[in-house]
Amino acid sequence: MCAGSESSAFAQVKIVDEPAGAAAGSGTVAAPQPVRAASAPRTLNVDEQAMLEARRLLASLQASRAEDVLDAWLERNAGGQSPQVPEAYYLRGNAKLAQDDEFEALYDYEEVIKNYPASEFFVTSLERELDVAKLYFGGRRKPGLWGIRMDDGTGVAEEIVLRINERMPGSKLAERALMTMADHYASKRDLPMAVETYDTFVKLYPRSELRQKAMQRRTYATVAQFKGPAYDSSILTDASIQIENFQLEYPGVAQEAGLTDGLQARLDESRAASMLNTAQWYLRRDDPVSARITLVRLVKRHPKTASAQEALTLIATIDEKHPAIAGDAQPLTPAAKEEAKEEAKQESKPITTPASSEGEQEKPST
Repeated sequence: MCAGSESSAFAQVKIVDEPAGAAAGSGTVAAPQPVRAASAPRTLNVDEQAMLEARRLLASLQASRAEDVLDAWLERNAGGQSPQVPEAYYLRGNAKLAQDDEFEALYDYEEVIKNYPASEFFVTSLERELDVAKLYFGGRRKPGLWGIRMDDGTGVAEEIVLRINERMPGSKLAERALMTMADHYASKRDLPMAVETYDTFVKLYPRSELRQKAMQRRTYATVAQFKGPAYDSSILTDASIQIENFQLEYPGVAQEAGLTDGLQARLDESRAASMLNTAQWYLRRDDPVSARITLVRLVKRHPKTASAQEALTLIATIDEKHPAIAGDAQPLTPAAKEEAKEEAKQESKPITTPASSEGEQEKPST
């Protein structure tokens, strides 16, 4: 064999590493590997081609044509065994949503959620429903008679959020849905509902990343419900407990958010001012017995406040004018008076709240 033909034959083989334990110098050659031809792409069936066409039309912002394609396909296959049925309903919902027909899109999403819960489009349909809920929470009106948007869509949005939490409890999607509804109530100044929804979030999702936000905003909404000394101040007791819990769990954030002992002192001052207002209400109606009981209770519960100092003065005035009441009533001991005087030196600024125009007509609570 000539050298040229030998080198040509050598080029057609590949030298491979010797296996472990092979004798030194025993070269081993591997046979040439045949070149594999690339496999041809799988041919899509008719149903898959229809879904691909609908997606292409949606991507090119031709939602109306996509809806027509899906309408025709569903008319032939609705209720059938085709695996593309849930995808078709989902895509048609997207097409309707793209045409601002979000209320009708909900029917298609619900078809997927109710009848095809094992489908890969189950979760994405719930996400699209949450998108519709955000539209209604944002102020979009629900279409009514003849398509005129006159009805408030908040009720629909609330129902969507509740259903998401029922269908996917404990999920990230359920967390986002509930937080969206709570933020909506807070933005609309529906403070009782905001507090209730944030509180529900804290209880349902104790390990959520949004727990801190929910606890902080719940406290803000609770404090904001206090209207002034002429109104019920029991809400401030709830706020104080919430502040204490927040300080225990997030001490650093509490300082940055202003949920500190300083706020607690202002809440204490406001509760005392509310009790003082109640006692003055009793005095204006010539009921010194109830007024004295309220004032004594004020001094015992809130001795560090400026209202406690004023309460001591009023108690002395009542005792001077009505000695019989002072004799029958439980006396305020000198030790309690001295303690209240010492602690009242550190006055805190009360919370600024709008004055009530109905303070005289409405009996304040104690």
